[in-house]
Amino acid sequence: MSMFSGLIRVMERAARKAGGRLRRDFGEVEHLQVSRKGPADFVSKADMRAERTLYDELLKARPGWGFVLEEAGIIEGDPDMPRWIIDPLDGTSNFLHGIPHFAISIAVQEPRLGGPDAKGNAWGDVTAAVIYHPIEDHTYWAEKTRGAWLQDARLRVSGRSQMSDALIATGIPFAGHGDFAEWSRIFGAIGPEVAGIRRFGAASLDLAYVAQGRFDGFWESGLNDWDTAAGCLLIREAGGFVSDFRGRSNPIHSQQVLAANNGLHSKLHKLLANSLK
Repeated sequence: MSMFSGLIRVMERAARKAGGRLRRDFGEVEHLQVSRKGPADFVSKADMRAERTLYDELLKARPGWGFVLEEAGIIEGDPDMPRWIIDPLDGTSNFLHGIPHFAISIAVQEPRLGGPDAKGNAWGDVTAAVIYHPIEDHTYWAEKTRGAWLQDARLRVSGRSQMSDALIATGIPFAGHGDFAEWSRIFGAIGPEVAGIRRFGAASLDLAYVAQGRFDGFWESGLNDWDTAAGCLLIREAGGFVSDFRGRSNPIHSQQVLAANNGLHSKLHKLLANSLK
């Protein structure tokens, strides 16, 4: 892939190495389904092995950079250098149940110019992103100002501007996670206006699909930075908009994400904001 910069090549190589392992582990999970406890233990080990592979590969390639890891937490690096934000296995429940829809998400976040802000936040823009779908062997990637891509094909958000044509993705709260009442109100407002709502179970791929124009929009709350950091950049570089539920824009949206193309973002935002009044 001649399009790749050196940085994206480093990220893609690490994702493929961890992804090959996940593919093999995924084959094993399907044989474990009969036992009660086996699969869940096995999947958490697969998750940690993938994270370790990514950590080792990226540390070797960029010594001094810090890490934000789902399993191992924050590992401080040189404060003047960027840091990696990594989800080694987004779509764990799918993986556990033998559903071939999960991904590895890697993003690069730069230190804030001029140092920490008034709230002590020392981190600024996300400038590079890779979302790798191991089962399909698809690499979604973006670099700030260089656009968003699937392999070497340029991605653009969809051109649909009518709500009645729009296919919207979401994440649904589940046991011990998320606000059912809030989600239900938003669903009640958006559902009747659109062509369909989908819940595929891997936020990084939902965001990649918005960048690709497969989905026209996406909303979810209660995510983590590693779920969304790469996907937010992909959508922006594909010409879309990402905000929180109040319409504000940050480098990474995790607690609240509303993403769509230009024509639909404001329409979705209006429905969503009114539903939460």
